[in-house]
Amino acid sequence: MNYREVTPTREFLCSLEHGTDWREEIEEFATREGIESAWFNAMGAVQDAEVWFYDQEDMEYLSVQFDEPLEVAACVGNVALLDGEPFAHTHAVLSRRSGQSLAGHLNAGTVFAGEVYLRAFEEPLEREHDAVTDLDLWL
Repeated sequence: MNYREVTPTREFLCSLEHGTDWREEIEEFATREGIESAWFNAMGAVQDAEVWFYDQEDMEYLSVQFDEPLEVAACVGNVALLDGEPFAHTHAVLSRRSGQSLAGHLNAGTVFAGEVYLRAFEEPLEREHDAVTDLDLWL
């Protein structure tokens, strides 16, 4: 196991702008505030979504599009630098009107309403290529 102690520096409550992209809003906020590492939790709703699933055998993301309103029942992620820019690694549990749940890596989603709690850290985190998983990971 790799690990690192981090020192929290600032905490934020954010309301995402209606009609914007969920992940991009978090990344733009991190850039604006100079945040290079953070952990966040969020909830709300999206008008559509692109969810990725990582195929561990083929080592590639598979994209699934949902063109329907969805509740963001739970969302968790972190911010780390990827190619020198803040990247919001975002996972979410989404629910349909029927109550059926969908989950995975939330690559994109048009914000209907979103509320985010973000805790920034002093130590920057940088994503680097991991040969075993073929993913960009930190630590």
